[in-house]
Amino acid sequence: MASKAIRRRPCVADTDKGSEEKRMEAATVTDSVSVTEPLLGNSTQGNKSKGYEPRTRLDFWDEKTRKCLHWAHVVSNFISQSARNIVNAISEFGSWLARFFGCSSSAERSQNRHTVIVDLSPLQEERLHSVRQRLNVPFDCSVIKHQDALKELWRLAYPNRQLPPLKSELWKEMGWQNSDPASDFRFIFLMIIFHEIIFCFCQHFLHRSGCSGELCNACRAGGVMSLENLIYFARNYPGSFQRLLHKADGERAEWEYPFAVAGVNISYMLVQMLDLLSGNRMSKAGVCFVELLEDDEMAFDNLFCVAFQMLDAQWLARKASYMEFNEVLKSTLVQLERELTAGGVSSVHNLPSFRMLES
Repeated sequence: MASKAIRRRPCVADTDKGSEEKRMEAATVTDSVSVTEPLLGNSTQGNKSKGYEPRTRLDFWDEKTRKCLHWAHVVSNFISQSARNIVNAISEFGSWLARFFGCSSSAERSQNRHTVIVDLSPLQEERLHSVRQRLNVPFDCSVIKHQDALKELWRLAYPNRQLPPLKSELWKEMGWQNSDPASDFRFIFLMIIFHEIIFCFCQHFLHRSGCSGELCNACRAGGVMSLENLIYFARNYPGSFQRLLHKADGERAEWEYPFAVAGVNISYMLVQMLDLLSGNRMSKAGVCFVELLEDDEMAFDNLFCVAFQMLDAQWLARKASYMEFNEVLKSTLVQLERELTAGGVSSVHNLPSFRMLES
């Protein structure tokens, strides 16, 4: 009997088992490949989302920065171009307030100081008018003549040093409080104007004295005229100028007064003491000053030099420091007024304190 090979029919269980093994092997291979891929995959959408967001933020901030810089430039140009117009408008407003509230210089001084009407000779009137014209010129850094005056002051103060740019930290060595001297002129100018407005309101509403209605114009003395005063001091009394500039005399304070800014303040206070903007009605000091103009056209500049030398002498005598500057300045002008009105003074050279000046 022929033997027949008996074939075992694969059962369903075996078939399923083989298929399962193949599926597991395929899954294993797939998993091994997937492990090496980034978590978010390499799809086009993934790349797009990954690179798009940072570029968007960068572009956004670049655009914001450009806009900020643009507007900062526009605003700075607007401020620089209109600063003088604003100052002039405030000055006119202050003068209007003074007139409106009845705070005129003549009325105020007639109550606190004896004033008289002065009959001026033609020569005195001409020279007094010239001084008043100088007072009405505020410093303007855009005017070439004003720039040249500032450069001339540097050359006289430091003849062996190179002239710095108009905006430089080196200007602080001369006693300007900022790297741009023009900003010191503007600051003093504006502070005096607002000081005047406040006092006008105090005079009207609180019945307090101390307001002189012409201060809004007199504060211009802290402009080109004060710069001219410093130049005159350096040219005509270089010995005293250099000693005061470099604080060469006596035992100095740790915080000294700034030389250039002190000069600006002296010019302004002299205008007040001499009643230079009060018309023909003046105090005794103003009358004496007008008499000096008869023989000395530069009487104001010479008084400035004497006052500066007196201020430094009082500074040393008091052993003063920076915070006492205003007190020293006021006492200096009291002493100067006393010497000027003592009688027998026909020239600035006759003042007792004039002997302190060194040519």
